[in-house]
Amino acid sequence: MTSSDILPNAQVRQHFLDRHQLRKPPLGTRLDQTLRALNFVQVDSINTLARAHDLILWSRQQSYRPPALRKMVDHSREAFEAWTHDASILPISAFPHWRHKFIRDAEQVQKRWKAWHRGDFLAQTETVLEQIARHGPLGSGEVGANEQRGTGGWWDWHPSKTALEYLWRTGRITVSRREGFRKLYDLTENVIPQDIRNAHPSLNESRDWACRGALRALGFATAKEVSEFYDFVTVAEARAWITSGLKSGALRDIRTEAANGQLRDRVVFTQDWPSLQEPLATSNRLRILSPFDPALRNRARAEEFFGFSYRIEVFVPAAQRQYGYYVFPILEGSALISRIEIKANRKKNVIDIIGFWPEADVKFTPARMERLMAELKRICLLADCRDISGLEVLRSI
Repeated sequence: MTSSDILPNAQVRQHFLDRHQLRKPPLGTRLDQTLRALNFVQVDSINTLARAHDLILWSRQQSYRPPALRKMVDHSREAFEAWTHDASILPISAFPHWRHKFIRDAEQVQKRWKAWHRGDFLAQTETVLEQIARHGPLGSGEVGANEQRGTGGWWDWHPSKTALEYLWRTGRITVSRREGFRKLYDLTENVIPQDIRNAHPSLNESRDWACRGALRALGFATAKEVSEFYDFVTVAEARAWITSGLKSGALRDIRTEAANGQLRDRVVFTQDWPSLQEPLATSNRLRILSPFDPALRNRARAEEFFGFSYRIEVFVPAAQRQYGYYVFPILEGSALISRIEIKANRKKNVIDIIGFWPEADVKFTPARMERLMAELKRICLLADCRDISGLEVLRSI
């Protein structure tokens, strides 16, 4: 490769954010388009401010409100819940391909969960299926009535709860709706529309779909990054897909420049290469991002591209945390400039500012602080809060 095959860091950031719907102001109005562009959003139970999936979508579309996504999943069936690298919501068009992931995950999950979970959960699967067939959508509280409930944390499930999750991970049942954050499952044929269930792409077609979708979403990627995007194909399968694409001319090798100037080999779609070399304007609007934002999900890549070292510290003992329990990165233009810990105080109906840490080379001028305050006021709408508390934390900077 030559210098003409190098993508400078400025364009790396701009185009990466553009693919993640974070370059332009968050003024989109079509939720289905946003979800399709992202391919999926991660679902997480932590709710210090807002659920991860809600903040991810709100960061890109500030007219978004949480009931809109639940309507797509629970009622119109335009989206469904499944497991990518974690629990996620995907466009319904992904479901036919997901059948192959269900098959692969069945074996892998069974092996892992036999070691992790107590009791013989596989012996309970048919009983759980019969209960759902007879009674309709059920949650974990309605199965395994005579089984001892665990006290050891999130993964200390009783056997029927484990069976329920296993049946979901392997496609035999699907999340029908949520009540609060509690999942209610039904038989897949009662949830997924028939025309979607009637589509049966081949394994090779689905592998191509997964690899192609990953590279489209990322813009440029390594084989490992393609593999990890959906957790659908192995690294070897992604590498074989890339080799085939390079041979046919559909893909080309490039090198991306990191924030520290180092270069790394990646591939792009050949037809995308001319446009990727063009600089893109970015909005200087400040955005508070979810710790689970797809642009930040790969922490090593985020540090490579943006020079921003971010780790979530919810499982770190308080005394050992570098920053805070649940800290949000702040994006300005094509730079990650700060982190802030904020929490919705439901009793007082305010957002509490707990901590604020600008990057070492970032000065919060009055104009920049004004833009941060505007973002905090906007996020009050998402969190259903009326005001902001703890402004002295910002004034101390």
